[in-house]
Amino acid sequence: MSFNWGVALAFQISNSTFPYQRIVIVGTTSSGKSTLAKRLAEKIGGDFIELDALYWGPNWTPAELSVFRERVETATSPQVWVVAGNYRGVRDLIWSKAQAVIWLDYPLLLLFWRLLTRTIRRWITQEDLWNGNREKLWWHFKFWSEESLFHWLFKTYWRRKREIPQLLALAEYSHLKVFHFQKPNEAENLLKNI
Repeated sequence: MSFNWGVALAFQISNSTFPYQRIVIVGTTSSGKSTLAKRLAEKIGGDFIELDALYWGPNWTPAELSVFRERVETATSPQVWVVAGNYRGVRDLIWSKAQAVIWLDYPLLLLFWRLLTRTIRRWITQEDLWNGNREKLWWHFKFWSEESLFHWLFKTYWRRKREIPQLLALAEYSHLKVFHFQKPNEAENLLKNI
């Protein structure tokens, strides 16, 4: 089964209205899930739902699974939304309601560069992420540590390439329209043509 539909997307979108109102965006860290989800939610007039914001409490305290699932269930109860994130523990709640999945499947070197520049920017600006949390620069340069997003990038990059097509092939997700983008300009074309 081939999931390389990004090239044909611009033609398809420009020749019809974008009919999807519940969309989930998945991909490896630093692929731009949240940025695209926020912009797409604005375009379609829906809620932007960032799973990290629902999962992480103050002082980087993770939500209990039952609490996280309840938050996701509430957040996805409206009719129009765009979700950014890959959390396995709530995938069934989101994907069963979604109409489309956008998979940002960009090259590893691009993701590494994006992660590096984002990490430095967040450290310099002390960007408030979710619930008062800020990233610490030294976390990320401990490549052996689970705290490091660089560690997470290398740990999940190849796994997502294997898992996402397998998930999309499951019968319970056959209702989903899949957009598989391998270059950032494919996502930009989507936004331009809505």
